[in-house]
Amino acid sequence: MNKTRVGLLVALALGILPATAVAQVKAGAKASASASTEGDAKAEGEAKAEGEGEAPAEGDAAATGDAATGDAKIEEGSGLEDICKIDPAACPNLDMEKEAARKFNEPLYAVQQIFALRVRRFELNPYWGITLNDQFVNHPGPGLAFNYYITNVLAVGVNGNYYDPFNVDLEFNSQVRRAARVAVPLTEYQWSAAFNFLYVPAYGKFAGFGDFIFHYDAYVVAGVGALSSRPIPIIDPDNRNFKYDTKLAVNAGIGLRIFFNRWFAAMFELRDYIFPDRLENLDDTAADPSDPATWYEDRTRLTNNVQAQLGVSIFIPFSFDYRLPK
Repeated sequence: MNKTRVGLLVALALGILPATAVAQVKAGAKASASASTEGDAKAEGEAKAEGEGEAPAEGDAAATGDAATGDAKIEEGSGLEDICKIDPAACPNLDMEKEAARKFNEPLYAVQQIFALRVRRFELNPYWGITLNDQFVNHPGPGLAFNYYITNVLAVGVNGNYYDPFNVDLEFNSQVRRAARVAVPLTEYQWSAAFNFLYVPAYGKFAGFGDFIFHYDAYVVAGVGALSSRPIPIIDPDNRNFKYDTKLAVNAGIGLRIFFNRWFAAMFELRDYIFPDRLENLDDTAADPSDPATWYEDRTRLTNNVQAQLGVSIFIPFSFDYRLPK
């Protein structure tokens, strides 16, 4: 009985041991398979993660390529038409032909060339002169100057004035003589001529009449010549008949020219003609009133004829060439 029980236990033990071994093998296989599956899944996940991580890099590369392409497109066609195609709202509505023809009034700060060159040109200067410092007799008259510019600032020339038919003895003189019985010696001029030197120390420009630019120059002049004059008989006009006498005269003055173009200008000048003059003798007690030696004063007086001259300047030739390019 006991043997039988022992045999059954041994058989049972033998039956249990293979099943446990098989179960352990199956469990180990299952665990290995599960671990392998999890490793593969993890590897696939990492691969996917790496793939997903690399995708933005590809997007960045694509974006960079698009940006570079866009920049290249902008560089290739950065004109007004491209701006209008990209953003019609930002496209300016301009008439390009009208804008190109429009005049711009922008200030210019660059140093410009001299507007009217004078060197190696002739200047013809007709003018009208008026005496400023003789309150008893007016000496108006036409004048003409002719100058040649050796350099752009230095010229030599001649000028002449003609007074004879234009001398005016003012009515004030006769009224004073009648009322106060006081006589003032008077002189009238016939003509004057001089050889002159001109120097132009300054030139410039100014705006006027809106946007018109006037160019001007200022000059000084001095010369030597002759002037013909004679006294006007006041004391004894019935017996005294003075003749014109020519005297040495020097002159000096300043002037201003305003150019309207490169060969035509308006001019204004103040000139003082200085000469020695013999005036009428106010003493009428001479024994022989018809003797010309008693008609004049014993001394010679220095006389100033300050004259304002207004006229135009015409430069010949009308055109010129600059020595240096702009």
